[in-house]
Amino acid sequence: MSVQLLNKGWTYQEVDGEHSGIATVPGTIHTDLLNNGQIEDPFYRNNEADLQWIDKKDWIYRTSFNVDAKSLTNDRVELHFYGLDTYADIYINGKLIKETNNMHREWSLDVKDYIQSGENQLKVYLHSPIKKGLELYDASDYSYPATNDQSENGGLGDKKVSVFTRKAGYHYGWDWGPRFVTSGIWRNVELRSWNTLRLESVHIRQPHVTAELAQLIADVNIESEEKSTVDVFVQHNDKVLAESKLQLKKGLNAVALPFKINNPELWWSNGLGDANLYDFEIIVKKKDNVLASYSVTTGIRSVKLVREKDENGESFLFELNGVRVFAKGANYIPNDSFLPRVTKEDYKKVVADAVDANMNMLRIWGGGIYEDDYFYELCDRNGIMVWQDFMFACSMYPGDGKMLENIKHEAIDNVKRLRNHPSIVLWCGNNEINTAWHHYEEGGWGWKQRYTKDQQEEIQKAYLDIFHNVLPQVVDEYTNGMDYWPSSPQAGYNPEEHAGYETTSGDMHYWGVWHGLHPFKDFDKYKSRFMSEYGFQSFPDFETVATYAEPEDYNIESEVMAAHQRSGIGNLRIKEYMSWYYKVPDDFEQFLYMSQVLQAHGMRMGIEAHRRAMPYCMGSLYWQINDCWPVASWSSTDYYHKWKAMHYAVREAFKPVMISAVNAEDKVELYVVSDLLEDKKASLEMEIIDFRGNVIYEESRDITIKANTDPEINQLNISAEVLAGE
Repeated sequence: MSVQLLNKGWTYQEVDGEHSGIATVPGTIHTDLLNNGQIEDPFYRNNEADLQWIDKKDWIYRTSFNVDAKSLTNDRVELHFYGLDTYADIYINGKLIKETNNMHREWSLDVKDYIQSGENQLKVYLHSPIKKGLELYDASDYSYPATNDQSENGGLGDKKVSVFTRKAGYHYGWDWGPRFVTSGIWRNVELRSWNTLRLESVHIRQPHVTAELAQLIADVNIESEEKSTVDVFVQHNDKVLAESKLQLKKGLNAVALPFKINNPELWWSNGLGDANLYDFEIIVKKKDNVLASYSVTTGIRSVKLVREKDENGESFLFELNGVRVFAKGANYIPNDSFLPRVTKEDYKKVVADAVDANMNMLRIWGGGIYEDDYFYELCDRNGIMVWQDFMFACSMYPGDGKMLENIKHEAIDNVKRLRNHPSIVLWCGNNEINTAWHHYEEGGWGWKQRYTKDQQEEIQKAYLDIFHNVLPQVVDEYTNGMDYWPSSPQAGYNPEEHAGYETTSGDMHYWGVWHGLHPFKDFDKYKSRFMSEYGFQSFPDFETVATYAEPEDYNIESEVMAAHQRSGIGNLRIKEYMSWYYKVPDDFEQFLYMSQVLQAHGMRMGIEAHRRAMPYCMGSLYWQINDCWPVASWSSTDYYHKWKAMHYAVREAFKPVMISAVNAEDKVELYVVSDLLEDKKASLEMEIIDFRGNVIYEESRDITIKANTDPEINQLNISAEVLAGE
């Protein structure tokens, strides 16, 4: 197959306006306007408010490309867009050939009848996502809940249009992010051509994997232009592992090639072993002529979500190669409001930050994007397990036939693209919708009370169609039996099993600390089988604040500092918590510093509480590892990937062997928690030191650090005499 990249020579033009210039593809209209000096830095001070006009405009992108006469003789010529944001009309040489409506999908267009030898014109007309959204909003019988859609900041009042458009939710604003509703050609564009056939997809299924034997199947899809007989081979290091003779029909052909690997080098998560990878090549030949080839890199492993009834409720944990793994990690959001600006170095840094902090899991949150292939490659190489949300978060969505079909194709595109990555261990339907809507009982976020009973049932049917029908069917059909979880958090698979702080099954998002004003010690009170969200805010350091604020803004209640704090309660909430644990500095720079100290203290208490509770609790994923702009947020590393104090505390709390001390009235309880797979003999040395640095008590005892199970508890009784140094 011949591939021609079409990323060069683009220009943009405002429809019914004067803004035009040289465009960057992949890119967005916001970054093009910035690069051409037509707008100021969107992140600086309050510039965000002045740039809301951009998403109300239509934009035209143009380029030209040359096609040689030989390419036109090929059986197929295809234009492929890896990502269009979002409502795009595609023209070749003045003829409309496709209208798109989903940022998360890829689009392949047969253009053989539309292109010509020599120069060709390609035009992409990008409709305003807001104008399109308003059309759908006005046509709907009612509006839908969308808590984080900052429609008022976009001049739309309470019209939450984001739910009608398959686009990254955080572009419409979130409680840690700005409102920049982008348009653009945000991933690569290619012109492809081929003769006879092409390898459409390859999936290395892993139905049975042990340390002794991996029984694998290469599912190969071949798109053929004619009837023919071919030989299909699966190779590793030039060794043929499987082969098959196949009678092709015109169209799509599927063949499954089983093969075995004895004593495979298994893929392990960070801390448990090496993240071993295998390179497989699938080759299609006719006699000795290679017609097509396809390379797949994957890791061999068995993984499953274990949900077993027990005396407490039901477990929720991941078992990798037979080992029950305590998931240590964080939630991950997009690295920038303007996605094409994210570089390979950004991806390397955020994954390295996870590895360096002893993490083994990241949760790709559902209000962003299905990430770039390179991100998952880095997770594969570094043993970072990925909990992958589908892109739905904190909103209810329409469930008409067109929307369901659009969602189905979005899911197919991304599941097929990502399914060979060994790092992905779970597909999850959505973020927080089940618990927010709370259809089957009282509670939730007050959404359903806005609707009549008939409307509630209609909205609930759409919810069930998307998250209990379309998405799990795609996962089941296109993966190797990968586990699917409908909504996070949820107390069980069934939609009526709503999660709460007292839940003893499923996963939990605990926001008593922060939103509920619970003290940090309540991390011990509210136990979870798997803590998939919790967090506490801090400011970035002074150097980062200085990139968006001026000296006159250096007050946590200033207009600029408030604009860079999207949780309305945020800045004063930090101050209130700080007054509970520390003296509150008057100096602005010192306040920023102490906010990070406070965050580090609270979040380390949370992680230690979760690890002390294993095996009842088997996961601790805090909110969040990164930021999409410079801001006060729950992140442990800021927009520039600089570590906050919290990330250093996380690194300590996530060590393979953790010692945690808990004050319990007249004694100290010492927990030794281990992720190691073998028991270890050790010496536990304890000292009490007064404020003058004097050792007033010391003790040493031999202990056994238990492997990957209940933590060891040692008690140190402290009498008044000991504390007095007597």
